[in-house]
Amino acid sequence: MTEYLNMWKNYKNFSGRTTVRGYWMATLFNFIISLSLGVIMGIIVLIIPSLKPSLNFLTYLYSAALFVPGLALCIRRLRDAGKEWYDLLWVAAPTIVGVKLKGMGGALLVLIGIVIHVILFCQPSVADNGVRTV
Repeated sequence: MTEYLNMWKNYKNFSGRTTVRGYWMATLFNFIISLSLGVIMGIIVLIIPSLKPSLNFLTYLYSAALFVPGLALCIRRLRDAGKEWYDLLWVAAPTIVGVKLKGMGGALLVLIGIVIHVILFCQPSVADNGVRTV
């Protein structure tokens, strides 16, 4: 949970570093929180369907609030792995194009984006002198 809170506290820090553990723990807690909120909102909508637009707005609000801290976290993780911020485009491009496409081609591009994401963000840390650490 500390890593998730650090993600929010360091939302404007695009120049620091984030370890592999820090990145994936923040991602895991974000997933758990998002999933929990989704289940709670789904139950509420089943009971009171008229609240759906308001709850959708809350979902969009959380996603928008998460954008900058999440982007900063990704950039810090890439920097820690010895990569540059623009290497994030290797993840984003196939995923965005894949979501826009229909059928198997789109699904394949999304899968390629996910694989690139995992490979890039699981890279070991690189010390300031360029030596990889574990």
